[in-house]
Amino acid sequence: MGKSIDYMMEMVEDYLEGNKDRMDFELDFQYEIIEKYRKMAKEDREFAEYFYDMLVEEGVDAGKELTDEKFFKLIRKNFSQLKGFYSVDIL
Repeated sequence: MGKSIDYMMEMVEDYLEGNKDRMDFELDFQYEIIEKYRKMAKEDREFAEYFYDMLVEEGVDAGKELTDEKFFKLIRKNFSQLKGFYSVDIL
């Protein structure tokens, strides 16, 4: 899709595969989305907006008060939906 989008997708996958704990993921994710969002939007505006909605607003931001387990499930569910969009979008 694009270098910045792929990078952010891989970052989330890394967390979901257990390679990062929640604190590291949240800190890195918030920093990287600020740094990469404009580039993501240039690569694919519609996907970048959906990514932001699903993983920032309805993911990391919405999950601030959740337990680690519920936060993980929320991110996994939203990422799954996002990947569905990603697959359809590239076909």
